[in-house]
Formats: sequence, structure tokens, C-alpha cells
Amino acid sequence: MRVRGCLVADADQCGVSVVGDGRFVFVEEEFDGKPSWLRQKAPQGERFQEVKESLSRLNLNTVCEEAQCPNIGECWNGGGDGVATATIMVLGDTCTRGCRFCAVKTSRNPSPPDPMEPENTAKAIASWGVDYIVITSVDRDDIPDGGSGHFAQTVKAMKRHKPDIMIECLTSDFRGDLEAVDTLVHSGLDVFAHNVETVKRLQRLVRDPRAGYEQSMSVLKHAKISKPGMITKTSIMLGLGETDEELKEAMADLRAIDVDILTLGQYLQPTPLHLTVKEYVTPEKFDFWKTYGESIGFRYVASGPLVRSSYRAGELYVKTMVKESYSKSSS
Repeated sequence: MRVRGCLVADADQCGVSVVGDGRFVFVEEEFDGKPSWLRQKAPQGERFQEVKESLSRLNLNTVCEEAQCPNIGECWNGGGDGVATATIMVLGDTCTRGCRFCAVKTSRNPSPPDPMEPENTAKAIASWGVDYIVITSVDRDDIPDGGSGHFAQTVKAMKRHKPDIMIECLTSDFRGDLEAVDTLVHSGLDVFAHNVETVKRLQRLVRDPRAGYEQSMSVLKHAKISKPGMITKTSIMLGLGETDEELKEAMADLRAIDVDILTLGQYLQPTPLHLTVKEYVTPEKFDFWKTYGESIGFRYVASGPLVRSSYRAGELYVKTMVKESYSKSSS
């Protein structure tokens, strides 16, 4: 059950019956059909408020808020290790694409990127004291290089302020511009991430027409070619109508281009205007996909109903992976 506020006069439209008089009452109603494993407490706590206020003060955008991530409370409160983390979103908060799963606001002509953003972001992250950070961005098809240069400046500034920080960049596809991929891959980042989002058959239904399965695969493949040893990562949402065989095919395609890390999570409809959920995948099925993915060669698979591409799960493992990669390349 949950509590909801409703005007007495609107009781019929609220779908509830109320008892007593007064203008405004609280009533109980059933949950909206989501299984119990997807129910999260509303984010709260002292650390959560500190992070929220810090981000607002520094004028930084996060995908945690813009994309309505269900893990925002856990990540901002520090999870089990007490280290608060957030996924910083650069290049503004407005996307030039309109994918049917995403809650980030869109526009054909967003505001120009803030030229001070790379430096301000680097200073803010350095002041937090974290040793692993995820930077992502909206799609910026209005910029010649898709924002790759701005992204790279942010990474370089961050490494300048805190040389030992590990940086994961969750990027757009830069319209398939492989030179833009080169720019970012050689900026000093530690993990290159780009999401294929769903299986091949559902691409046109789920993603903006300017995105595509082959284009995303090309970007991930080139990141590894451009800088041998670069750790690559991608994410797929489940519950959009994909079949097991289609998911296996996508996983095989990703392993064929040597993607190291895969995250699998449940698609959740952010608003009634977005794609509806076709299936709520059980935690047991997510466990199966983790085992299967690692059995076919992924170095790490984070798989669970609330796992997201920038989720902190596995962060320690990824950090170890990065260090091992550096050791091999220097020996």
C-alpha cells in the first residue's frame, strides 16, 4: 500500500473512497503493478542532501536526476562503503535526440556548452575526494564533433587536478564519427562506455532514428582499436520485448568486438509518454544472464533489476581491472 493526497471532491477520479469531512485527505491505494523487487524508498538522508546541495551550488548536472535513476538514494548516500558518488552529465542537460525510453529533456537547438564547464567540473570532483567517477553527456548533434572535444577537455582537467582519479566516460555515438571517438579515447580516460541499449530488432522502436545497432558496435569496436588495452563497457535494458535468443545474439556480437563489461537492468517507464514495459524480468533471470555473460567471456557482468549503466555496482572490480590493464601495457 502507499499513501496519496487527494481532494475530497476528486475522490471518484482518484479511484478511492474517503471517509470524513474536510477539503483534503490522505488515502491508501495499491501499488501500480510493479513487483516488490523494484520498490525503492524515496531518497533521503544527510549525505543525500549534502550531495544535492553541492551539485546545485556548483551548477553541475547529473544523469542521476535528469534520467530519474532509481539508485540515486543509494549512490548519493554512499552505499555500503560510505563513499558518495554521482554520475556527472556534461554538455548541458538538454539532448538533441528523442529516444523513447529516456526522460532527459530534448531540443533541436540546445544552449551552447559552457566553456568553463570542464574546469569547474574537475574542481568540483577533486573537492569531493572520490577516486572513481563516471562522466556522461547528452547527445549533441548540433556540435560538429558531437561534443567529443569538450568531453576530452573535462577528462584532462580532471586528471590535472587529481592525477590518480579513475574516469569512466559514458558517451554518445558521435553520429559514428570515429575521429571523435579517437579524441576522447586518448584524453586520459580509463573506461570507455557506450550503450547499445537494446537488441538489434528493437533499435528503431526504442532509440532515436539517428542511433543504431551497427553504429554503436562500430564506436565500441573502434575505441578498442584506437587504444589497445582500453576497457570498454556497454549496457542493455531488459523488459522491452526482447527474446532470450535475441539477447544472446547481442551478447555474442559484443564479445566479438571484445567488449569487457556488460550491465543489464530492467527498463522502467519514466512517464506515460514513453515506451511501456513489456515484462518485469525476475531477479533470478538477471542472475542467469550474469552467469551466462561471464561464461562467454565478459570480464564482468552487472545484472539486476535496478542496475543501470553508470551504477556503482562492481566499481571496485573495475578499478582492479584498470590497474591490471595498465600493468600489462607497461610491462
